[in-house]
Amino acid sequence: MLIANDAKLSSKIPSQLWTGDFYNEGTGKDDIFDTLKEECGVFGVFGHSEATSLSYYGLHALQHRGEESCGMCVADGKDFNYHRGMGLVKEVFDKDTMASLVGDMSIGHVRYSTSGDSRLTNAQPLVFKYRDGDLGIATNGNIVNAPQIRRELEQMGSIFQTTSDTEVIAHLIARSPKDVVEAAKDALSRIVGGYAFLIMTNDKLIVASDPNGLRPITMGRLGDAYIFASETCALETIGAELVRDIRPGELLVLDADGLREDRFIAPQKKAICSMEYIYFARPDSDLNGTNLHAARKRMGSRMALEAFIDADIVTGVPDSSISAAIGYAEQTGIPYELGLIKNKYTGRTFIQPSQELREQGVKMKLSAVRRVVQGQRVVMIDDSIVRGTTSRRIVNLLREAGATEVHVRITSPPFKNPCYYGIDTPDRRELIASYRTVEEICREINADSLAFLSTEGLIAAVGGDNASDENGGLCLACFTNQYPTTLDFDGEEKGGCGC
Repeated sequence: MLIANDAKLSSKIPSQLWTGDFYNEGTGKDDIFDTLKEECGVFGVFGHSEATSLSYYGLHALQHRGEESCGMCVADGKDFNYHRGMGLVKEVFDKDTMASLVGDMSIGHVRYSTSGDSRLTNAQPLVFKYRDGDLGIATNGNIVNAPQIRRELEQMGSIFQTTSDTEVIAHLIARSPKDVVEAAKDALSRIVGGYAFLIMTNDKLIVASDPNGLRPITMGRLGDAYIFASETCALETIGAELVRDIRPGELLVLDADGLREDRFIAPQKKAICSMEYIYFARPDSDLNGTNLHAARKRMGSRMALEAFIDADIVTGVPDSSISAAIGYAEQTGIPYELGLIKNKYTGRTFIQPSQELREQGVKMKLSAVRRVVQGQRVVMIDDSIVRGTTSRRIVNLLREAGATEVHVRITSPPFKNPCYYGIDTPDRRELIASYRTVEEICREINADSLAFLSTEGLIAAVGGDNASDENGGLCLACFTNQYPTTLDFDGEEKGGCGC
């Protein structure tokens, strides 16, 4: 029997938050921006007396990967202590909560929901009671064949507590007659998708990466302790030293005997999510042997070589496009200026504004610096165009501030296809690049000119340890429609995250 441990989670949570209705903006249902949504982030500690504090700071460093909910589960060798909530890390964890989380092993999670509903029951880590004790699971990614496995398990009597894909793994482990490590191997070998898992029992921590390495996860050391994180910036935050990335198809087991390196499946063609390099990861993180800031600068430089335009200033859409804008400016010799400012304190909105106010609402989050752009020919660098509405609003923002020309340069290829591996992307029919030419998009966003980075330019700019591989070791499916895994699943075509 698999029972979800949710009783202790509800005491401090307003009843309205169980529905997720207060967080419409976070779900993207009513967001004034149509940018791609972050996936999720995981953080794990094994063998450190300050596991709780380390996890708090690690999750805080990964906050950009998910702002909807977060959680932490800590083990002391015998019992689980855990807490989850809706909101940011600093909102969910207070001094009293932290004091109640005792142990030297932990897993933590920050979440942006996509395939699962926005509600507390889906917040991770998911924690269960099963025959061998406690089981906690945190993941970043998406299980493509979860619906089929879920139906099969329900026909066999399993009762699901959440709508999250992650719970499928818990049921597969719980139903297996094998020990937890072998059960985890069997379960992981059944699923298809992109994922990074942290699986914890009362005395073990299991770490796994999907066969293509689509979703990032790294290992670090802090003294004698092992640290695991979705991005290296979290390791830096707590002073841990990077050891290496977890390899595709690899499974690590940490217990009283130390670290054991294993795998649950043979590695397949490496295909790291290209949007990690373009948009999601923090610029101070390193991924697969390359620094994100440096890679984005190269994207901007390559963009300048592929689509130069004479202008007076270059500006980037904050925050993810600043590095690329600097690269474009350095390559062309056109001055880089801070033409757009992001307001970091808008937070979530609890009102449903009129369409007129929504059109103006972009100014709550983004402002043009009039004295910088007025009378200037501006090159605006951005990382992607999804539906096109955000690009149009920002272009118009610059024009209203007095820019005489606005030339848009996108440091990724046209985003034409949905992601099935953990990014919340719209239906293909809503992706403007799937049904509009570049010229048509240019008119749609009210730009004077528009250019996208070529796929070859992206691969060259990323570089890294797999630069010589086909596709540069990247998943380019959102641009090329060539997916690294099978996509034999039922249901409506959409992206999603099993987090």
